Amino acid sequence: MNQDEKKEIGWEKELVEKLVFAAVTEQRRSRRWGIFFKMLTFAYLIAILVIATYPRLKNEMGVGGGSKKHAAVIDVHGVIAENESASADVIIEGLRDAVKDKNTQGIILNINSPGGSPVQAAYVYDEIRRLRKKHPDIPIYSVVSDICASGGYYIAAASDKIYVNQASIIGSIGVIMNGFGFVDVLQKLGVERRLLTAGAHKALLDPFSPVNEEESQHMQSLLDQVHRQFIDAVKTGRGERLSDSPEMFSGLVWTGTEGVKLGLADDFGSVDSVAKEVIGTETKVNFTPQEHLLDRLVGKFAASFGHAIGTMAPSLGLR
Repeated sequence: MNQDEKKEIGWEKELVEKLVFAAVTEQRRSRRWGIFFKMLTFAYLIAILVIATYPRLKNEMGVGGGSKKHAAVIDVHGVIAENESASADVIIEGLRDAVKDKNTQGIILNINSPGGSPVQAAYVYDEIRRLRKKHPDIPIYSVVSDICASGGYYIAAASDKIYVNQASIIGSIGVIMNGFGFVDVLQKLGVERRLLTAGAHKALLDPFSPVNEEESQHMQSLLDQVHRQFIDAVKTGRGERLSDSPEMFSGLVWTGTEGVKLGLADDFGSVDSVAKEVIGTETKVNFTPQEHLLDRLVGKFAASFGHAIGTMAPSLGLR
């Protein structure tokens, strides 16, 4: 091999080495940027967690109200059902935390709910009455914003007083169960219904079968029993404040103005006005538990962290 050939091979080798080093450098740079953005994402998620937990931490550590007397606010928003933000577990936890705080002068249930599960509502109703008996020095008030109907009113009836806006919707003291019947539709489509059961009434209220009067009467009896429990709870909670109206427990709803006249509510007020004028403090601390939001955020954070760690490990190994 002559000198010129050696020079040409050396030049090509040098070029290849430069290209390889350039590629490796670019790859490392890309990985560094990837790690940077992943860490930025971690910081963002941590910031969200801190923001979400701060109200709760304030309550647990006594930071929210400090040494000041305060009104404890618990939100009852949306449908009252298990695993929802207005479930009995969530509301009861907020109530218990509020009465444990030595600076709580009174509790405000901030209600905006169309109702929901009678069982969940009954759990909260019973707990409110228990806490009122155990802590008679801490009044519990309900403040209605847009609507307090059905299960929402079931809960409110347990409180010391109910405050509404003139345009609030309140009432709906009744129980409902609904469904559909598709018997005629199946016949028109030429579809044959084939149903096998073990138990004469296992296909109770099956929408593809004709109405069974015995089953309908049975279900109506169940609804009547739950309705009776609802009525008794409202009468126990409201007592002589209720007017003797034949429509009181018919399932109708009324405006806040009519509700006050009927004794379904006591007066007009907002969360702010009740805290200031009734409880006697301008300081409010929200005791609504935040765990549901935190669980979702922590889950996302853990998943992102695990994925990022798996991606970062080989990058660190190449450095």
